[in-house]
Amino acid sequence: MSEMGEQQTGRGAAYDSAFLRACRREPVPHTPVWFMRQAGRSLPEYRKVREGIPMLESCMRPELVTEITLQPVRRHNVDAAIFYSDIVVPLKAIGIDLDIKPGVGPVVERPIRTRADLEQLRPLEAGDVSYVTEAVRMLTAELGATPLIGFAGAPFTLASYLVEGGPSRNHEHTKALMYGDPELWADLLDRLADIAAAFLEIQIEAGASAVQLFDSWVGALAPADYRRHVMPASAKVFDAVAGYGVPRIHFGAGTGELLGLMGEAGADVVGADWRVPLDEAARRVGPGKAIQGNLDPAVLFAPREAVEAKAADVLEAARGLEGHVFNLGHGVLPTTDPAALTRLVEFVHERTAR
Repeated sequence: MSEMGEQQTGRGAAYDSAFLRACRREPVPHTPVWFMRQAGRSLPEYRKVREGIPMLESCMRPELVTEITLQPVRRHNVDAAIFYSDIVVPLKAIGIDLDIKPGVGPVVERPIRTRADLEQLRPLEAGDVSYVTEAVRMLTAELGATPLIGFAGAPFTLASYLVEGGPSRNHEHTKALMYGDPELWADLLDRLADIAAAFLEIQIEAGASAVQLFDSWVGALAPADYRRHVMPASAKVFDAVAGYGVPRIHFGAGTGELLGLMGEAGADVVGADWRVPLDEAARRVGPGKAIQGNLDPAVLFAPREAVEAKAADVLEAARGLEGHVFNLGHGVLPTTDPAALTRLVEFVHERTAR
């Protein structure tokens, strides 16, 4: 089989890794572990290589992306690498005037509030993010049998940044557009679905072994609104990459009431935050899906014995699930002690060794 053929079917060097086996709900030698936001802020070596380099610029330097992505794999012995980038990278690449401001997050110069504003959103092409293709190829060569997870922001979360103009606590502009002009809203999410799908396809074709769609802010919605106003666009993203045969993970924070619908949107693996026990999360998602999660990131600030007790509770709740990937219920907090993460990986691997 050609290299491209191997990538198309997900049968590269990482195919039999514990992480990909768990995603496919196959037997594993141990419960695999990776952490959202493992590539970044909590590591001193990350802060050193990023010194003086703006966030978005760091995402466009393939050698730097490769180094940052590999750092937690070297340090923590995690079972998968997560591509170092940001969900707004494809928006920046198509010409949206935005920047990531330290301590704030993505800030958009001209928010999208009218139909005319949609013209800012053209399709994403591989040439727009050639640095992503280059970085993924460099990484897969370095990682060998360790899988690389590619990712994109989900249409709702991207829309919330574009409509609000930046991070928002209440999403008032977003919801006003969604309820007040559902046709414009649907067209906005449809364009963003195409952009997110293209971003994932570019990463898969360069060698990513799995992809995760981050819908960080969708927990702000009630289930009926999610089903009507968001699910079609998320499903479009998952459908677009279904033919590649790589596991598709779906994650959002505060989404306990949406877990079943998020699985229905087309993911193979559904991530749960810490607010819902994993066995209950699996019940809500239903059969035929693996579950990812779900230790509270703040637990890592407690003494080692407390961290291990809480991790053991997660593993107990996951006992008997069709497939389980151990993760935090959200991203690694910036001031987390890296040694606590390393110990946690060791604990999960030892506790679950088959």
